[in-house]
Amino acid sequence: MTLPDLTPAQRTELELLARGKQDKSRTMRDLKQPETPEAAHALLLRAGLWTDARTPYADRLGAALNPVTLDVPPFVPEQRLDLTHLDVYAIDDEGNRDPDDAVGIETLPGGLTRLWVHVADVAALAPADSPLDLEARARGATLYLPDRTIGMLPDALVEQAGLGLHDTSPALSISLDLDEDGNADAVDVQLTTVRVQRLTYTQAQERLDAGAEPFVTLARLAAASRELRVQEGALSIDLPEVRVKADEAGATVTPLPKPEMRGVVQECMTLAGWGAAIYADDHAIALPFATQDPPHREVQGDTLPAQWARRRTLARTRFQPAPGPHAGMGLDLYTQATSPMRRYLDLVVHQQLRAHLAGQDGLSGKEVAARVAQAQMNADATRQAERLSRRHHTLRFIAAQPEREWEAVVVDRRGPQATLLIPDLAFDLPLSTPAAPGTALRVRLGDVNLPNLTLRARVVTD
Repeated sequence: MTLPDLTPAQRTELELLARGKQDKSRTMRDLKQPETPEAAHALLLRAGLWTDARTPYADRLGAALNPVTLDVPPFVPEQRLDLTHLDVYAIDDEGNRDPDDAVGIETLPGGLTRLWVHVADVAALAPADSPLDLEARARGATLYLPDRTIGMLPDALVEQAGLGLHDTSPALSISLDLDEDGNADAVDVQLTTVRVQRLTYTQAQERLDAGAEPFVTLARLAAASRELRVQEGALSIDLPEVRVKADEAGATVTPLPKPEMRGVVQECMTLAGWGAAIYADDHAIALPFATQDPPHREVQGDTLPAQWARRRTLARTRFQPAPGPHAGMGLDLYTQATSPMRRYLDLVVHQQLRAHLAGQDGLSGKEVAARVAQAQMNADATRQAERLSRRHHTLRFIAAQPEREWEAVVVDRRGPQATLLIPDLAFDLPLSTPAAPGTALRVRLGDVNLPNLTLRARVVTD
């Protein structure tokens, strides 16, 4: 039997196996091929039945690929603090389609500055145990693939609740009154109405460079906050990041710029998570608090090998219904609260805070723990599918330019085997070389095997 002679039934069986939907394949036995998803994937490529743009990883891991089409209710009128007189900015990467957080400041008497972090009020539309909540819980997170995005919630909800998509936006807002040194004098959570201007990181950076407010003050507060967290043991890990985009025609991998404003916004989101956790602890509200054990060893230095090693010392973040320290953040308590459109546990945080603000009983600690368990299992599959799909399309990008030479750095070694990191790709791979960590190499990459997600590196110069 030649490969193009596959019957429709055999093709279907092969595709099911390649997608991880079938344990054993009669077709693979008939064709004298190993009975694995990778072998089925390779056979489909050889037969021309799949192109190299096809990625089966989300299917194999059970991550949902169908969009959510549930009805979205409108916002109902309710009492909100009107903050439309304040300047508020949603700062994101160019092309971002789900703006769910924004920042602004307010000057207070006594030398205090109120940092406002406004978050799309998704819980107003997706309350606990509603059909939208159940669907989001089953997915765990939005699935970001290089060739498409599958939302945890319907696009219609994003269009209705996204900050800056309408003249004014309902928000759940977290405020922290900060002194010059970044210490918090007070925290609060309120339902608000805000007027949001959307900016890219590049646009925000241009305003910071020009000395414009509130960007200068935001940068000052962020730097003070970051310094306080470092004093408490917070770890900073600075490894290359890239954006991977793909379609049927090919794939691109673009290094992600890191303007100062990116770090400023990240610090503001960290402060919002800290503030929400403090507020919940003060009011005995059960949340999925994020905790992390201290690193098992200390790593000094800022080189790529040091950054690589430091990341490996970090324990996985755990979520639990009672507060605890987060070592990597350098915080005594913390929760993730700024992405309820794309992370389910953030939505749970908002549901709990909203219930408290309304004077209602929220979920118990036991109920929060159950949601953590279910959402994390589903979100883990989503994140794994994202990682494998990014690797797949990165390999496509590499395979399309076989003569290119890449700058690489040895970041680790175990005996004769070293780990090589290619910064322009944020891509690591094993290599047999005597080179010590920190050694810069120039390599060519070839023998790309998409089904197995592997390739080989050959050193050109060192």
